[in-house]
Amino acid sequence: MERRLSAILAADVVGYSRLMSADEAGTLTALKEVRTGFIDGKIAEHQGRVVKLTGDGILAEFPSVVNAVACAVELQRGIRERNADVPQDRRIQFRIGVNLGDVIVEGADIYGDGVNVAARLEGVAKPGGIAISHSVRDQVGNRLALVFEDTGEQKLKNIERPIPFTMFPLSRSLRETAKAVRQHRKNDHRLRFCRSTI
Repeated sequence: MERRLSAILAADVVGYSRLMSADEAGTLTALKEVRTGFIDGKIAEHQGRVVKLTGDGILAEFPSVVNAVACAVELQRGIRERNADVPQDRRIQFRIGVNLGDVIVEGADIYGDGVNVAARLEGVAKPGGIAISHSVRDQVGNRLALVFEDTGEQKLKNIERPIPFTMFPLSRSLRETAKAVRQHRKNDHRLRFCRSTI
């Protein structure tokens, strides 16, 4: 049995059932366009690979935690920009979870607790946002220009131990974020678990 340590990104469409009920063909077309025209390229650009597609979900694997988080941030920012002229009720939005963990490799697929935690983190992320585990936060450190706020520890569905994690709601403008990053570095303040707006 092959095992390896990987950064796992799990993404899922927000309100997929509602979108499909309102316009099945249009939703499938829009989802395919954002995947093939944007998401797949971003994952490859950050040295990741798409492990599987599950209807409205995406599971990707990265050899670098920093690359996985950077990819998640760029995906959410890019999708937000693509949605600028789309009516609110027709927008394709994602929740994303990123975890660092040991995975079992079987052919091109991966399994295990590391994958399960990534999927559960995706489930608690805000629409258009990102949730990352403590292990990911520690590895990212100050390598990315992100500001963090403490969120503490929470119990995730079907995960035995409580998981402390970080949220990225993506609610600030880039100018506000840059200002916050400068202040964060000035204060030289590093939090263990947090929420970040990017």
